[in-house]
Formats: sequence, structure tokens, C-alpha cells
Amino acid sequence: MNIRSMKNSTTNNSGVTVAVIGAGAAGLLAAYTAAQAGAQVLLFESKEKIGRKIMITGKGRCNVTNNCDRDTFLSNVPQNPRFLYSALDAFSVQDTMDFFETLGVPLKTERGNRVFPQSDRSVDIVDALYRAIHRAGVVLKHATVTGIEQDENGAVCGVRTESRTYRASRVIVATGGKSYPLTGSTGDGYRFAEETGHTVTPLRPSLIPLTCRGTDCPRMQGLSLKNVTLTIFENNKKLHEGFGEMLFTHFGISGPLVLSASAHMRRWDKASYRAEIDLKPALDRPTLDKRLLSDFAEKQNADFRNALSALLPRKMIPIVVAHSGIDPHTKVNSITKKQRSRLVTVIKQFPLEITGMRPIEEAIVTSGGVSVKQVSPKTMQSKKAAGLYFAGELLDVDAYTGGFNLQIAWSTGYLAGLHAATDEE
Repeated sequence: MNIRSMKNSTTNNSGVTVAVIGAGAAGLLAAYTAAQAGAQVLLFESKEKIGRKIMITGKGRCNVTNNCDRDTFLSNVPQNPRFLYSALDAFSVQDTMDFFETLGVPLKTERGNRVFPQSDRSVDIVDALYRAIHRAGVVLKHATVTGIEQDENGAVCGVRTESRTYRASRVIVATGGKSYPLTGSTGDGYRFAEETGHTVTPLRPSLIPLTCRGTDCPRMQGLSLKNVTLTIFENNKKLHEGFGEMLFTHFGISGPLVLSASAHMRRWDKASYRAEIDLKPALDRPTLDKRLLSDFAEKQNADFRNALSALLPRKMIPIVVAHSGIDPHTKVNSITKKQRSRLVTVIKQFPLEITGMRPIEEAIVTSGGVSVKQVSPKTMQSKKAAGLYFAGELLDVDAYTGGFNLQIAWSTGYLAGLHAATDEE
């Protein structure tokens, strides 16, 4: 079933009151879906504006989803992918694209099957959702929910705010994770889950910059590398490799390549990590050596430190020179084959010792969350508290970068909203 046919669906509980906590991606779609299915919907948001995290996704362009088939999608979900089968069947990638196109937001598919608004403006997605929930009759309340009310049997019966209690026979918790707390993702949803008897698996950051040992990164702060290969090693065994862009910072490394790599690094308590950067992935070692010989021939009387400007970014040259072990004042016409070989190794395998991740507040998504063993994958309803539903990043499901995490929010939000509105008591 998709959202466009929902008006014709059976609404067994037409008039049921559904409280949705959190006006992010999952909460907005849950609220809209429940209202379209006939429920009276109260949507609670602590911030003045809705969809604040949507606004910053995709560098402000909003990577709405990933235009791929289900199997490819699930291969990009390292944490509990099987839990998402029903959600993706109920509200697929194509349903998401059709939904926003129907709301008047033309979309486009870019490299890596990433889907964006044609306007490259995330605000267009948020505005479309705001208009949609308004037309559907969702009542938006800017208030902070402090707790969930339960009756003597443990079924939910309302939500508490700082000023009053609202009665509701169904509650959908879609408060997001602990990343980007300024957008409203403060982790309250985990507390609500634990207070209603649910297990919250250990939380850690994912899709996040990495910290590195030493002074190399601070010295190259602000330098952006394009078309490089980043390889991550876990206990000296190759874990992940990616091609693209990255950035040096005062604490370590960031950028698309690094964020993607961080999602694979899940054993910080048991493993050590290091990285290698291939600065010239298009050149194999023999070809790179020939390139060096050619560059050196043009500057044969120059100091080594002044002979790499055609090959490497200016900020990186003194760092690479230091790693090569070649005296920077050596004339290039006297550099030996063995020294060139060491230089080629540095350029093809520039080393970084990774010491950790940045704080979870800086993560794009939170890994860990409400145990999926305690949530029905077909309805998103809790198995421990009747009438309670979970959706989005709050669940112990997370994916790699590329629009997958937003699609998880749309799909689980849809399923929670539909069943909260239509399931029998």
C-alpha cells in the first residue's frame, strides 16, 4: 500500500487519537500517514521549526533517498537490515520519490543513485511536508514531551508535556537519535523507551569525522583532497575502501569518504584502526615512479622540497617530504631509486593513525537504539506496550551515507503512522 491509495484504505479506528513525538522525517511522515488514514493527530515538536535535521542533510540539499532496488538498499544497512523488509515493502524508495513529486517537489538522481530535489534546496522538502500535514489536519504543538502515560495494563493512554497531559490511545515516538542536539535530537526518545520497559542497545556515533594522532592533520587543516582512495584497516586487516573526497581538520579527517568509512568502524572496544590514503589512485607504482622521474628531470638542480609542486597540494608537500625520510634540501638529481621507492610508498599509502571518533553530538546518525527484538517489523508497534510505536533513527537500525538513513525514516514512519491509525484495539 502506498500513501496515495491510503484514502481508500479501511480505517477501523477512524477518529482514534494518535500522538506523534518529534517532527523530523519519521515523525512528519507518520503524522501525515495517520491523519490520511482517518486518525486525529497531535504532532509534538520541542523546536520552533519542524524538520530541522532534514534541513542540514546532504549539505543543505537533502539527500531524500537512494534510487536503488531493495537488495542493494539492504546491503547498505549494516545494522539489523532484515528488520526493514516490511517497511520497505510498505513504503519503498519509489513510493518516497512519487510522494515528494506529488507534493510538488521535482527530484533528480545523481552519482551513487543519490536523490535530491532539483532545486538543491532541502527547505523545499520541509515546506512540502509542512503543507502536507496542514492539509491532512495534523495539529502541530510546539511543546516538549516529558513522558508517556500508561494505564494499569501498561497500554499507552497519553503524553505529558511541561504544562499538561494530552490523552491519546496511540503514541508514536520519532524523536531521532543523539546526534545534532541543536536540531532537537536530544535523546529523550531513549528515555521514553526505557521508562516503558524497552531495551536500548549501546549508543555510538556513525557517519562521523575521525580523530588522528600526531601533528600531520593539524598542519594540513583545511586541505581538501579530491579523487583519492581512503583505506581503513582494523587490527591491520583491510576493512573498507572508498574513492572520493576528504578533508583534513585540526583534530583529524572529515568529508564524505571519512563519514562513509566511519560507519564500518564498530569495534572500538576490541580493535585499533589506521588509515592509508592513495593520493594518486589513477597511477600504479611504476607509472608514478616515471612521473617522478619526469618531474625531477625538469627541476634537476632544485631542492627536493621544491620539486613536488606539480604532483601534490602545497600544504601537503612538507608532510610527504618528512614521511619519505629524504632530506628536504637534497638535490633531486641525486635522489636514488631506493629513495624514490620510499616516496612512491608515501604517496600511494599515506599513513594516518586513527585514535577515535568525534563526539556523538557531531554524528550524522546514531548507531544503536531501541532493540528491534521488542518492536514488530510489520507495524512498528512495541511488543511490550500496547499502542506504542517507534520510528526512525531511534530504532537500532542505521545505514551508510547516501540517502539510506532518510529512507529508513520515511518507511518506518509510514508504517508506524498507518498502523497506529488503523489497527484494532
